[in-house]
Amino acid sequence: MAKNLVTIAESLCKGCLLCADACPKKILEMDKGKVNAKGYNPIKITDMAACTACAICARVCPDSVLKVERDAA
Repeated sequence: MAKNLVTIAESLCKGCLLCADACPKKILEMDKGKVNAKGYNPIKITDMAACTACAICARVCPDSVLKVERDAA
């Protein structure tokens, strides 16, 4: 079974939620418990196991905050 990985550059995130709105699995949300150096709440993943590595989140992000990898192992 493939294991997918989404890496978030929290320091670059502006919390615009474009990625969360675009995610077909709805597994991205604002992390209200964190504030980055820019003063924004970054995005977080709520259920990595549900991720299909479609990379829609990475494509819609205006700041290239998300990196999506698919492990075929």
